[in-house]
Amino acid sequence: MPSPNRIPYEEDWREWRLIAVTDRGDNRQFRMILGNDVAVKAAREGNVHPWPDGAKFAKIAWWQQQRADGLVVPGAFFQIEMMIKDAQRFRDSDGWGWARWRGVDLKPYGKDATFVQECTGCHLPMRGNDYVYTQPFSAAIVAGDEVVNNAAVRMPQGLSFNPLDWAPVTMYSDPQRHTISVVFADSKEGMTAAASGSAQAVVTWTERDDPHWFGARVADRVVSVETAAADGRSGFIAGSQPAQIP
Repeated sequence: MPSPNRIPYEEDWREWRLIAVTDRGDNRQFRMILGNDVAVKAAREGNVHPWPDGAKFAKIAWWQQQRADGLVVPGAFFQIEMMIKDAQRFRDSDGWGWARWRGVDLKPYGKDATFVQECTGCHLPMRGNDYVYTQPFSAAIVAGDEVVNNAAVRMPQGLSFNPLDWAPVTMYSDPQRHTISVVFADSKEGMTAAASGSAQAVVTWTERDDPHWFGARVADRVVSVETAAADGRSGFIAGSQPAQIP
């Protein structure tokens, strides 16, 4: 069902790539921020000031839950938010189209199209960063105050692949080690299941405070990259099951 401002729900976000993660300690949520091809290309090239028309973000949020071993993992699915850049079409809402769907039934958020005022009001402090809170993973050098996250893309030398090109499956944090990890799979099915014979990787970063949002933390420097092959029985490496996605 489309959002009250007629923005449709796009299923193809499942094939988008990870551009950032956020550990929202302020409200006990995890968020994966995915980008379409336009957004990923723009992020990697540093073309984010402003973002180009056609860039799209999907921000997927889960409630956090703590396991017996101390790891904090995604619990119940909360919502998907989308931002779509089109400076002309959305000129009345800061050049972005905004939409949100809540719960596993993906109920459109807002009684009418005026809900967008909540979005633009919340993002107003980021007007100097094209209204975007997210600091995308990027090796580019961009002028501005923390508009990209350079450190997070610096993978260990010798890797034969870039995990950020793979499909993100789930995420978790370790409060004792102050780290955040993302599980990736090398197939598009990796968003929902471990396909037999597929490869998986866990990238673990240290966390640092999010300079744009008080109480949140973001990925900083890579600690490790672990790889394994799925056999269709053992599930995901690191003992982490796929996050719930409607």
